Amino acid sequence: MMQQYLGIKADFPDTLVFYRMGDFYEVFFGDAEKAARLLDITLTRRGQSAGEPVVMAGVPFHAMESYLARLIQRGESVAICEQVGEVTGKGPVERKVVRVVTPGTLTDSELLSDKTESILLALHQGARNTCGLAWLSVTQGELHLAQCAPDEVDAWVARIAPSELLFSADVTAGFEQKLKALRQSSANGSALSLTRRPEWQFDSALGQRKLQEQLQVASLAAWDAAALAQAHAAAGALLGYCEHTQGRALSHVQSLKVERDDDTVDLPLSTRRNLELTQTLRGETSPTLFSLLDSCMTGMGSRLLKNWLLEPRRDRVEARQRLDAITALRGSDGAGPWQRLREQLKGTSDVERITARIALRQVRPRELVALQLALQKSELLVPVCSGLAALLTQISQQAQPPEGCAALLARAIAEEPAALVRDGGVIATGFDAELDELRAIQDNCDAFLLDLESREKARTGIANLRVQFNKVHGFYIEVTQGQAAKVPDDYRRRQTLKNAERFITPELKAFEDKALSAQDRALAREKWLYEQVLDQLQPHIAALSQLARALAALDALCALAERSLTLGWCAPVFAREPCIEIQGGRHPVVEARLAETSGGSFIANDTHLGLKARMQVITGPNMGGKSTYMRQVAIIVLLAAMGSYVPAQACRLGPIDAIHTRIGAADDLANAQSTFMLEMLEAAHILHAATPHSLVLMDEIGRGTSTFDGLALASGIAAHLHDKTQAFTLFATHYFELTEFPAKHHAAVNVHVSAAESGADIVFLHEIQAGPASKSYGIQVAKLAGMPAAVLNHARAALAALTAQQTESRAQVDLFAAPIATEMVVPSPLETAVTALNPDALSPREALDALYQLKKINAAQ
Repeated sequence: MMQQYLGIKADFPDTLVFYRMGDFYEVFFGDAEKAARLLDITLTRRGQSAGEPVVMAGVPFHAMESYLARLIQRGESVAICEQVGEVTGKGPVERKVVRVVTPGTLTDSELLSDKTESILLALHQGARNTCGLAWLSVTQGELHLAQCAPDEVDAWVARIAPSELLFSADVTAGFEQKLKALRQSSANGSALSLTRRPEWQFDSALGQRKLQEQLQVASLAAWDAAALAQAHAAAGALLGYCEHTQGRALSHVQSLKVERDDDTVDLPLSTRRNLELTQTLRGETSPTLFSLLDSCMTGMGSRLLKNWLLEPRRDRVEARQRLDAITALRGSDGAGPWQRLREQLKGTSDVERITARIALRQVRPRELVALQLALQKSELLVPVCSGLAALLTQISQQAQPPEGCAALLARAIAEEPAALVRDGGVIATGFDAELDELRAIQDNCDAFLLDLESREKARTGIANLRVQFNKVHGFYIEVTQGQAAKVPDDYRRRQTLKNAERFITPELKAFEDKALSAQDRALAREKWLYEQVLDQLQPHIAALSQLARALAALDALCALAERSLTLGWCAPVFAREPCIEIQGGRHPVVEARLAETSGGSFIANDTHLGLKARMQVITGPNMGGKSTYMRQVAIIVLLAAMGSYVPAQACRLGPIDAIHTRIGAADDLANAQSTFMLEMLEAAHILHAATPHSLVLMDEIGRGTSTFDGLALASGIAAHLHDKTQAFTLFATHYFELTEFPAKHHAAVNVHVSAAESGADIVFLHEIQAGPASKSYGIQVAKLAGMPAAVLNHARAALAALTAQQTESRAQVDLFAAPIATEMVVPSPLETAVTALNPDALSPREALDALYQLKKINAAQ
């Protein structure tokens, strides 16, 4: 057995091997030590192999999923080795690895969250300064390709948020270090698993051939992907790895999408974090914008809604179609068809993931029953969607269930099947005559035993005789020790107990052989029939995938319709000219939290950004609502771009290509970066990446250094954003010197969040008003925080002294003047002569003459 295990382990040297032995999965040697450490399970030693004790540990087979989940969370991969042969008594049972579970290739519902995808990304460091990317979710069935420059890899990985990243064994040391750095800053909240693959798998010709075979086409030109050689190389490694882990080809992966930089609105990792789109700043999943939006009835709807939120398109075609669909679902008075559709969608199974597991032949019987019910529900959805908006009509056409699929499942699978095929009771009665006959033998067993028992009691005169069965000894006749003398000669002793004897007769032995054989044959027949059902479902994979996408889209649209009505949102209007015009805008998450916790109402504010007012310089007290106001503008812009109604009374939005944010302060000690260094890195990225169609949020830039340094940097950044970048900018600051900025920059305006003083106290009004703020109210905020009175008194005295000193000073520095050009320095004749000399070209005599000449020039100066 150990020879068999070591042979299997040799094929998976870097993967934990779960080796099936009876009711346990065992791990040995180094795997056992690692598993014991990670899972907190008992480590044992038994016997010897090659003269050394066999170190081993194990987990029960019925609890494997819970242990797998813990290993996957730690970035480990596990090879599942099952018993596939029959027990013959000669040598070990044949075993083989049936699949490999890795962080990026999860398909089990027990290991996957309903609302998130497990993404596998392959990255190829190609020639000509180009990197190829290919990624997919194994349960989704859509393959993505992209190419980028090496310095753009970080942004792409943050956007894709993979769970596992494949890279070639021949990457440069610098590139591998970059990947290891990415592992620490994964955008999906958990450590990114890095997997090294052989160099030969990253071959562009092999990848192109694999892609064509996967999509069953002769050319990739239809997707405009024929020239993406580096992405082909990544796709080849990706598909090969998926086939390796799943043990078969991915027949459900039948669509391709090429992603390019200018396709979607750029949402850098800092923007996703600062706007708390899917995670709070503390790493929690609620309250976030997505948690507020997600009222979907199905997991596939939630996942699609998250994709719409994180990857809005720059062109407005999809957004307009979704807005039209939401309007149609709402109806004129809010009593549109959205409620009926949501009622039908409620309880619908995850068709997308079930379809993937059918294609991979990993689907469980109860999932097929759930699929049958989903197919029946989809038939009721189609008439409701038809004839509404263009997108809903398209969805209704795609939501047609494949013909004959539901009927097949209804005939083949029992209404309440066992959880696993190996337990039996999965195939419905009446589907197969041979199986029904074998089951009948088992069903008649009880009647035969009762009949035999009554006949034997009459024949032997033993009143307490019992005919029974157990799994260890089979069928037997039990007689107490006191009645053993009455046993007939044709009884054969099977087992002796303390108070009884167990016998078997030729008639009972013949029935036992027939009954046990029927049970084994029935289970084998069920397994074979189940595989036949999966074979018949394979031609429906494409139609089921299309149905899943349609149901997910309908669910997401209904959720957006419900949110827009419940939360009182309006439909945005798109404009061709650059502008962000919001009337009565609100921060949806803050508003919802206020209503939930205190019952208070949110103070709405207007925003007007256009060609004549591209920048708002925002001043006002801490706690006054500057950051909330800035974030709500970005969220409203994002919601409109994805095709959702927005939390405002009215919204008009021009073209937007990116949302950049520089908000908050935090150290990155692991990478030796201070708060101020991080602030400057993010600001530098924004200044390089932003365009006139970008929205930029700058909150308190320059706080991490001295006052004069910070003020100088803030003024320089503001001037660059206004003069060079010309992006729509919300620039919040406590440097009151910057309120002079709009006086010298035509497209900037001052606004402030209002507050009212009452003696030594302060009341925040949370209203955005024109003009600069008069003061920051920092001491009043410190008082609210509970600062000791002595500290507050000292601060007031110091503030008064500093204010007086500043008033007395007459020197004023123009922060916004252009840098003074440095005067050109003209070299002296001696310097010119020295520069012209070439000592290596001079002979000794020429060198001496040159020295005399230099002395002469120096004397003349």
